[in-house]
Amino acid sequence: MARLRRRLWAWLLAGFLLAAALTLYQAERTGRSESAADSCPEAALECPGEEKPLPLPVPTTEPSASPSAPGSPSPSATSASPSPTPPPGSSAPPAPGPACNATSPGACGFPDARSTGPRIALERHDTGNMSIKTDGTVIKGWDIRGSLDVYADNVTIIDSRITSTNWWGVNLRPGFKGLRVLHTTITAVPGKGPDNGGVNYAVSNMGDSSVEVGWCDVSVFGNALSMGQGNLHDNYVHDIVAFRNLGGEWQHTDAVISGGGNKGRLTVRHNTLLNAVPVDKGASAALGLFADTGVVSNVIVDDNWLAGGAYALYGGGPGATGIQVTDNVFSTQYHPKSGLYGAVAAWNAGGAGNVWRGNRMSDGRPVVPEPSP
Repeated sequence: MARLRRRLWAWLLAGFLLAAALTLYQAERTGRSESAADSCPEAALECPGEEKPLPLPVPTTEPSASPSAPGSPSPSATSASPSPTPPPGSSAPPAPGPACNATSPGACGFPDARSTGPRIALERHDTGNMSIKTDGTVIKGWDIRGSLDVYADNVTIIDSRITSTNWWGVNLRPGFKGLRVLHTTITAVPGKGPDNGGVNYAVSNMGDSSVEVGWCDVSVFGNALSMGQGNLHDNYVHDIVAFRNLGGEWQHTDAVISGGGNKGRLTVRHNTLLNAVPVDKGASAALGLFADTGVVSNVIVDDNWLAGGAYALYGGGPGATGIQVTDNVFSTQYHPKSGLYGAVAAWNAGGAGNVWRGNRMSDGRPVVPEPSP
């Protein structure tokens, strides 16, 4: 009997120790999960250790700016600040695999419709062609039917949608600075624009200061992002629509265009820039650095996905200096050579400060510019 009691106590003690060990394991596992959740900010597109993007956050406040009263030229400035955003180009594209091919920029780590545009629910505003004249204005959560003409400093448009039938979606006027357009869809209504039914610029910088455009979904406009100085990052530019201008000629189209003569730096980093327009209907480039108004200088073109146009990239021409073109992918999704005639033209290999490094076709072949005539 004594031996049986000792055996029973031994079994009870073993059971108690096993239960304690399971409790400690579960507590440690829960702690790790909570720590991982705390490390993922609301503005992040993905959390560490997760394979799927986070669901879109639900807005907890009203849009940051109120519509202008009838006849008022601008919305009221607000004290709201834009949501924090991750640094541009912070994640390298994954290694090519079965899902990463010439027609899948998103699968290759580049921006697409899933990683750009507004992250919150929107409230419709039929603004028409509205001028903003109050410094520090923040427009957030607006679904705009119209366009924005900016005559003010430090204006931010974030987590919104703009559907324009004007010459532009957002335009910064000369003498003003600090414009930021983030996490916004900018598009237009084909056939309804003022240029013989067409529309010209999704974001236009008419001034000498830098403009930031990031995480935006841009389509339809003929020369979508137009500026000599600015910071263009993590954008998805696609579905450009060909049209004849008021003179009856096909409008030249470019996903990004710079006319030269810039007084500051233009940075074009980690964007998807697509121009599927046929060349005989006006396509120029996915990214065009042209010396139309002066010498092209001080441009960084890094880690972009480029496709379409006569050439996917125009590199600035004979006088261009300080042009750094690095680690870009030239996709063959529209043409075997990326552009109809080739990947790059007008590259000044001997220009001071010009760098060409790490650029490749979407199948991995290196891209080497042909010598300029």
